[in-house]
Amino acid sequence: MRPSQVLRDEPPVGKYGKYLNKATWGNLGVATPERGIITYSLSSNRQNILAGAAHAAVFNTWRRFAAQVLFWAPPLVAAYYAMDWANRRNKYLYSKKGRAALKEE
Repeated sequence: MRPSQVLRDEPPVGKYGKYLNKATWGNLGVATPERGIITYSLSSNRQNILAGAAHAAVFNTWRRFAAQVLFWAPPLVAAYYAMDWANRRNKYLYSKKGRAALKEE
């Protein structure tokens, strides 16, 4: 006849907060409560996964843009004006007035 769980003085294996260990590793057999382990959880149907996402996206994008704009905007403006000048100069040089000015030089 098998002794009952109470007589063996062992809580059933599988109860929450219990693990099989006596005093040292490898000495299994008695379930003792865990200590120093705290777990918190929130049910997935109670979470709002997109809470504040649009607000954070707008203001975070603006903050990052404002921090970086002075690194790329001045070279972009300078390149635009240089390209505009080169296109206008090329158009002038290939016109009648431009060819006449080059012949005089």
